[in-house]
Amino acid sequence: MPKAMQYTKGSIVYFAGDKDERIFILQKGILVLTSIDIESNQPVTEQVKNGEFFGVKSALGHFPREETATALADCVAVVLTVMEFEQIFSGNRPVIMKMLRVFSNQLRQIHKKTEAILNNVTEDQQTGMIAVAKSFYDDEQYLSCCDICVKFLALYPDTLKKDEVAKLYADAKLRNTKVNEKGRNDEFSSDEDESAGALKQFSLPAFERFAKQYKPGNVIISEFEPGNCFYLIQSGKVQLVKCVNGSKKNLDILKPGEFFGEMAILDNSARSATCVAIGRVECLEFNKENFELLITGNPQIAIILLKLFCKRIYDQKRRFRILVIKDLQARLADVFLMFEEMNPAQNPNERQRKFNVTTADLAHWAGLPLDTTRDEVNKFVEKRKLEVYDNYMIVANIADMKRILDTRAANILQK
Repeated sequence: MPKAMQYTKGSIVYFAGDKDERIFILQKGILVLTSIDIESNQPVTEQVKNGEFFGVKSALGHFPREETATALADCVAVVLTVMEFEQIFSGNRPVIMKMLRVFSNQLRQIHKKTEAILNNVTEDQQTGMIAVAKSFYDDEQYLSCCDICVKFLALYPDTLKKDEVAKLYADAKLRNTKVNEKGRNDEFSSDEDESAGALKQFSLPAFERFAKQYKPGNVIISEFEPGNCFYLIQSGKVQLVKCVNGSKKNLDILKPGEFFGEMAILDNSARSATCVAIGRVECLEFNKENFELLITGNPQIAIILLKLFCKRIYDQKRRFRILVIKDLQARLADVFLMFEEMNPAQNPNERQRKFNVTTADLAHWAGLPLDTTRDEVNKFVEKRKLEVYDNYMIVANIADMKRILDTRAANILQK
């Protein structure tokens, strides 16, 4: 059962870095959340109002607290476990929708900061969408290029750029046909057997009208197009791709049970990434009109979405923390530390770590040119801190990467 807890003036409810899966609702008093701004490294304080939740993201996302909660005056807060929160609020549409919109806005702001630091500036949605289509064309993924061109021409039939896009479409279609004739249409491998039959709870007849199917390489969502639908993967996998300064960057691979496209319909914004079918994919497609009805009638979906936002906010902040590191050796060291966090060793005393990444992968995560990344990697190799192979790397001692990050970051702060 939820408990009402009293906190005296000056007491700490929880510290940043704590692994604590409690969720709080402030009933009365004055309480502030203090965190460290990623860019400026300065403290940021936010006051919690009576009736507001705090500690939600870290509890639902199962990651350490990002802020310290301090009582500035005597406080009373209701404390819930994650299970209690789900049982009480999963069917409360106003509360869930408010949280979803708040989290969506937070994620959008982090995306904007990330794009700014990568100098990824696009003039308008049409220009951006054409750049995405061209990036797939340049990578010889012609079917995907065709799909984006079709979406573009349907969205902007009267644009002055329609002839340019139509020409790109015709060329990509011809090249895709030639690839198929040669039997080389292997842009996207198929893993359909691996995930067949997933999500039985959504296989009821009532959901059949939402079902969509996609072939390998089909673009389900294009970056920069308006967002009016979101998707739940039933089978297959979906690749998330972002166009950064004309080049494709792979962000993630989504599996059955995961949602995508939900952010755009919550804040009425353009799509922030392209979603491409890997193998054959079956999805449920939901539009803005039935979104609120869907989560009201299916509380488990609301909770899944909340947890999804929590994870994505945390992941995006983690990426952003890497990008703001000015020292390049420290930045790459933090990339390896991120990989370690994502795939921790079974034996905590194990120091040597193998990561299935290439220099190009490091360049992507560090936001650096490939040549610059290669030079910095060679410095690690010369010091025998890293071994580089075709498809993987071996870090001699993961603790060294932590020392490099801490030492070099401290030196920069002292300057």
